[in-house]
Amino acid sequence: MTQPNDPLAAQAALIAAVARVLQAGCHHVARFETHISWVVVAGDTAYKFKKALRLDFLDFSTLEARRFYCNEELRLNRRLSPALYLDVVSIGGNPAHPCVGGAGAALEYAVRMRAFAQHALWRERLAAGLLDAADMDSLAAILAGFHQAAPAAPAGSAWGTPATVAASADQVMATLHSLVTPAAGERDLAEVRAWEAGQRSRLSSAFLQRRSEGRVRECHGDLHAGNILTTERGVEVFDCIEFSDAMRWIDVMNDIAFICMDLEFRRHQGLAARLLNRYLELTGDYQGLSVLRYYMVQRGLVRAMVALLQAGQPGHGAAAAGQARQGLDYLAYAARKTAQGKPAMLLTRGCSGSGKTSFARLAVELLGAVQLRSDIERKRLHGLAPTDRSGSQPGSALYGADATGRTYERLLALARLVLAAGFPVIVDASFLALAQRAGFAACAAEMGIPFFIFDMHASEATMRRRIAARAGAGLDASDAGAGVLARQLANAEPLSAAEQAHAIPVDMESGIDFVAAEALCKPVAAATAMLLGDSR
Repeated sequence: MTQPNDPLAAQAALIAAVARVLQAGCHHVARFETHISWVVVAGDTAYKFKKALRLDFLDFSTLEARRFYCNEELRLNRRLSPALYLDVVSIGGNPAHPCVGGAGAALEYAVRMRAFAQHALWRERLAAGLLDAADMDSLAAILAGFHQAAPAAPAGSAWGTPATVAASADQVMATLHSLVTPAAGERDLAEVRAWEAGQRSRLSSAFLQRRSEGRVRECHGDLHAGNILTTERGVEVFDCIEFSDAMRWIDVMNDIAFICMDLEFRRHQGLAARLLNRYLELTGDYQGLSVLRYYMVQRGLVRAMVALLQAGQPGHGAAAAGQARQGLDYLAYAARKTAQGKPAMLLTRGCSGSGKTSFARLAVELLGAVQLRSDIERKRLHGLAPTDRSGSQPGSALYGADATGRTYERLLALARLVLAAGFPVIVDASFLALAQRAGFAACAAEMGIPFFIFDMHASEATMRRRIAARAGAGLDASDAGAGVLARQLANAEPLSAAEQAHAIPVDMESGIDFVAAEALCKPVAAATAMLLGDSR
């Protein structure tokens, strides 16, 4: 018999009664449980209930609190998935015979949503091998637009300050400390704790700078593969953090770090790199790479905490062992992620239409690299969007000597940012002049990192055909036309003898596939001691 002082048991009984009422209405009913919610799916509608819990990071212990946070969940999630979130409903009637939306005093509240098939979730699609680079590009575009439109943290708030970042980390680690044992997880947690203490001091000025630049915004806060799905409407993001301002008002790079971490954890490093790279292209937030690794470690700890908390809740039976194992695996991931990556400077060299960008995108996935495109950065310098048409006649303002010089200066400055953050960088530009290549070679020598030039080759006829097809589609950042190609072919300077020692010839006459790109990237992987990207 349910005891009056057992609110979770009383809730569970009420929700079971709600499920029976819905099933009696000729609906197929399914029930799901997370560490803080119950969900009842009846036909094409889902009802999400908040557990009557009080934890370190949330308080749903009163009915009024649950009503408030149901409304917050509706408000916040309609920003990203308005078609999915319908309204908030009360549960009336009595505990034995509840009524959804019934009159009288409310027994409980629920967020009413459109139901979706479990196989639509990205965690399921990842396991089935159903996600690809196009999905990552779609999500990157959604998140870039969402972050840029979200309000920035008010000047007088504490969100995103070093103290707030540290307090959040301390809270998660304190909870984990109570959940791990000497035999399971304690060593990994101690390793992360020691690393984190050094990082919070080193990154303090970066946290402050990013906050002052408006990079701390009202974000999603829980952006992992279980909260993203693909439906007939396309990619949708749902279930953002509603119960904690501190977990939602965060650095945008903290938000993107969550899904990048989860993709890596699920052994899809290449997809994580593709997502990050496209997001950076769209936002230009390369400075955020300085804090990305820190936030990815923190996100690994959050997932570890959630899984271990869920494993410890009553009634999970045999599933508890799997949840505990997953929690420890996330903790182990966080410990591994503390190791600093070894960067490398990679250049493409080739005329327009030689396939530089196609190759670079594959190198991103294979090496976890960040791609810097001259076509995009040239336009960003002039306040243009990547696909804005600007005219590409030789000598025009955008493609004149001054603009080209400024573009290469910007690429070098961004490359330094990427390398300082510990990532390989592939600079996707023509690099047809020795002087253009020299500055990047000098930077690599100064930093003591490997330097490679991917020397792209294709026939003039093939390059002309690609340029014409690209211009006809109007979807790419490159504006290069036949006139630009003619000037490039006339003025290209060959690699010097010293450069030849760093060159990797790439035959792009017939394009390139993943396997061929993987073979070409192996010298870079060996020099940086990096694993090649996930299998396809």
